[in-house]
Amino acid sequence: MAEEDSFSSSATTSQEQEQLENRNLIVPSVAADHHTDDLTEASTTLSGFAGVKLGTGSVKKLVIRNFKDKPLILENYTEEAWQKLKEAVQAIQNNTSVQYSLEELYQSVKNLCSYNLSANLYKQLKQLCEQHIRAEIHQLREYPFFPFELFIFCPIFYIGFFCCFRDMGLELFKSYIICDQNVQSRTIDGILLLIEKERNGEMIDRCLIQRLLSMLSDLQIYQVSFENKFLEETNRFYAAEGRKLVQKKEIPGCLYHIKNLLEEEVDRVRAYLSLNTQKLLIAIVEKQLLGEHLSAVLQKGKDVFEAFYKKDLARRLLLGKSASVDAEKSMLSKLKQECGTAFTNKLQGMFKDMELSKDIMIQLKQYMQNQNIPGNIELTVSILTTSFWPTYIPKEIQLPPEMERLQENFRNFYLSKHSGRKLQWQSTLGHCVLKAEFKKGKKELQVTLFQTLVLLMFNEGDHFSLEEIKMATGLEDRELRRTLQSLACGRARVLIKNPKGKDVEDGDRFFCNEEFNHKLFKIKINQIQEKETVFFFLFILISVNTSTLWCIVSRTSSF
Repeated sequence: MAEEDSFSSSATTSQEQEQLENRNLIVPSVAADHHTDDLTEASTTLSGFAGVKLGTGSVKKLVIRNFKDKPLILENYTEEAWQKLKEAVQAIQNNTSVQYSLEELYQSVKNLCSYNLSANLYKQLKQLCEQHIRAEIHQLREYPFFPFELFIFCPIFYIGFFCCFRDMGLELFKSYIICDQNVQSRTIDGILLLIEKERNGEMIDRCLIQRLLSMLSDLQIYQVSFENKFLEETNRFYAAEGRKLVQKKEIPGCLYHIKNLLEEEVDRVRAYLSLNTQKLLIAIVEKQLLGEHLSAVLQKGKDVFEAFYKKDLARRLLLGKSASVDAEKSMLSKLKQECGTAFTNKLQGMFKDMELSKDIMIQLKQYMQNQNIPGNIELTVSILTTSFWPTYIPKEIQLPPEMERLQENFRNFYLSKHSGRKLQWQSTLGHCVLKAEFKKGKKELQVTLFQTLVLLMFNEGDHFSLEEIKMATGLEDRELRRTLQSLACGRARVLIKNPKGKDVEDGDRFFCNEEFNHKLFKIKINQIQEKETVFFFLFILISVNTSTLWCIVSRTSSF
């Protein structure tokens, strides 16, 4: 019925829109010959019109109301709609083109659901999918493409205990495919194999793993089917990795590598693992790389620190470079508290050797005076116990006759007081102070024993070849080249090399630089340093005889 309305708005009401929407669904009580989407189109019937009186100044509006009774659905519409949907699903399953538009299929689903037919639709769809899975299960290798787009409207309509169509698809996949032990084992083993390859540095398809693990999460079997096995494999992998790290890598490189591995695992969680896995995963990695092997890593770290600290301390003590003996001993006290007595015993022994050496030098001076031993070289010897000090490789050299006599005098003096001991001269640790006179003035040169042997040769001649110097000093080739490089190619060039160049080559000749000048009177000429990594490992690996004593010689001479 139409009735008068006093509203002045001319907009179409929502009821009118709904009326128009249902035109292709409803069947009114009057006959109609035209229909859309196989449904009868309703003809608009009005039982009366509102009169409009002219001249009254009021505007009358026509209002259309919905039918009180819901229209009837056509007899064959359900079967025809399902046939369309069935054909569309089968086309997707067989990877062929769909004959109907998504809009048309979507409208069919919506129409059926609006007439409370979603339960039957759910049942038919489930049967169709089950038939396809049974027929094609042997070919399924990945998460199958399920036609959710067609049924996006259906999840709104829950009918009693029925799940939505998406959940039905997951349920079917879980029941028929992923819970099959053979399929599940192959799937999980394949995922774990890809992860292990990535841990070993290979490139993998992370998107594939992410989709597979998301599937397991959606099926609510991620933890049972994957996570437990994944953590077991992680434990096994990093147990082996921890053993390799301790055996092969230096401690700084070991810790840096552990840091990188932890960062990689965190990135792996972000890329495709569940966030809930991260805590358990990192705990396993830390346990295997640090916890299980921590004592070995710490002991290795202590050994490395002790070797480096001992080496640097030895250099400071032997060259008199320590800023304060009290500060050095204070540091030893702190190390003793942190690392224990065994760690500092050798370091304390180094200080003891230096103190005893001072007493021995006093006795040596008295001995030489009593023996009336002539000589213009002042000799200082440090007696070092091999078990306390870093390991140094002895090198045979040719000393000038006067130096050899000094060594022999000291040997006779020392063994007369300590019979049965063995002395071994460590020429690599010797250093000297030479008084040199150039045209532009006198200088004091602080040099190593090897540098001293080379410079003293120029008291006997103006120039020498590389081969002649090697023959006279007995220095090995590499050591001699480093020594000549420091004297002729460094900052303080007391020698001249011909031809000029940064490196010492075969056939080079060397001359005394009589024009040498320097603003300082006391000049320290540093030796060219070799890389210390190789020797550092020698310090650890070479065992020493604790009954052997090492001697370090310091002399003052002139040339």
